[in-house]
Amino acid sequence: MKFTSTLASLLTGASATIYYAGVAESGGEFGVWSATATKGTGLPGRFGIDYKFIDESTVATFVDSQKVNLFRVAFLLERMCPPATGLGATFNETHFDLYKQAIDYITVTKGAYAILDPHNYMRYNDPSSQPYSGSVIGNSSDPTAATTAQFGEFWGELAGRFKDNGKVIFGLMNEPHDMATSLVLANNQAAIDAIRAADAENLIIMPGNSWTGGHAWAEGTDPSSAIMQNFEDPLGNTAIDIHEYLDVDFSGSHQACVSDPATNLAEVTAWLKTNNLKAFITEFGGSNTTECATMLADMVNYMADNEEYIGWTAWAAGPFWGSASPCCSDSAQYGSLEPGSKAADGSDGLYTTVWQKVLLPLLPTTLAWEGTATVKHE
Repeated sequence: MKFTSTLASLLTGASATIYYAGVAESGGEFGVWSATATKGTGLPGRFGIDYKFIDESTVATFVDSQKVNLFRVAFLLERMCPPATGLGATFNETHFDLYKQAIDYITVTKGAYAILDPHNYMRYNDPSSQPYSGSVIGNSSDPTAATTAQFGEFWGELAGRFKDNGKVIFGLMNEPHDMATSLVLANNQAAIDAIRAADAENLIIMPGNSWTGGHAWAEGTDPSSAIMQNFEDPLGNTAIDIHEYLDVDFSGSHQACVSDPATNLAEVTAWLKTNNLKAFITEFGGSNTTECATMLADMVNYMADNEEYIGWTAWAAGPFWGSASPCCSDSAQYGSLEPGSKAADGSDGLYTTVWQKVLLPLLPTTLAWEGTATVKHE
């Protein structure tokens, strides 16, 4: 790994295109998976036992010691909007207050930026066996599905509560999949309309279809590249949310990294350029192999070298991973990107072997720390 040359390249200009960088905080979506796929399992769940959004001390480590300025914080729609009352503007206020406490710590106390991440795969009402359980939002043929209008109503309410905090970024949905791309666009548009109607000027990041995979952006008979550019934002402050893993099937579930990021992001990058759009890659990651280290560095350098990309969050940190590995379920337990994380055998975890050794040396020194998040950097 040639960190000296690649880091020099970043610091001499390319990194100026990346204004927001950090980690995905995974944990707010925990506590619902059920081997028997029992609907309602883990809802609402016990905060601090079944699920938790962040650990304030480790967020402080990222910000104070490492100068990270972005955190993507997952939550479940079913906890924020209980199925008993449905998706919309009626919130579980206790749950919202806990979530807001985490977001305020990141953005107000530590002065960083936070992406709100409804980690629901464009589904609602049954997270017991994500990513496939639950009804597709806006599916008019499913009488149990929340409607596109309800999705907009939810985002209007959430946006109204955070509109005075410009360091909050609205990530509309995690990884829509196995649905019509036109419905993904319709749901995205309903959310954008409701956010702007709430007088929120915050940066929005919207996903595509097919798990919002960059490699899949132009693939298939119903690709995101055909229509996703047709969204409308009167403020022009919307970016594209992309995920891109490096293993054989782009799932992030295998130890080996074999998918070259520059090759697999070429088409989506060209699409972004053609449509004059900016993007965040809010999920990417890998294990502690030599091949993964090389490809992860290549991923960060690729984003820095292409002005279409303005931010990234690596997958994943979070308070409840323990020795489990967010990158690779087919390998041993190597720990996560959470500071202090260790592997199951007590050796250095991915925090040390991947974050500190590979990603942190490539963190741009020109990250934004002031003002409302925006796509319009000079």
